[in-house]
Amino acid sequence: MMPPRKILVDSSFLYALFDEDEVGHASAVIVAKLYQGRFVLPYVVLTETAYLFNRARGVPGVLKFLVELMKMDAQFEGILEVDLVRIHEIMSIYRDARLDFVDCCIMALAERLNIVEVCTFDQRDFTIFRPKHIQRLEILP
Repeated sequence: MMPPRKILVDSSFLYALFDEDEVGHASAVIVAKLYQGRFVLPYVVLTETAYLFNRARGVPGVLKFLVELMKMDAQFEGILEVDLVRIHEIMSIYRDARLDFVDCCIMALAERLNIVEVCTFDQRDFTIFRPKHIQRLEILP
């Protein structure tokens, strides 16, 4: 039996998934329901998403986010020292594009974990990036 597909999740997608008022909410819910693989949530994405909920809805928003997060069958992934080296390389290569740090973390994780799909609504950085393991990342939704 093949292991389930894995897809990396960015904070813009995770925030939209759990915030009914967010523009991309319906699209995020559809992807989450239809996706047959396992979501990979980098810890840096959790921090950024919690910040977004706190900014928009205060502690009650963060608490609701945590409750929903605990219901997910997700793989949580940290950033390793080898990832930091690659993040530095990516940010240096694309210096003029001013890529977001968390996006670069996701890019490095995609390469290390051999993942080809990313759920994000912030597509600019991911469409610019050319990973080492594939021609380009597949962006959902």
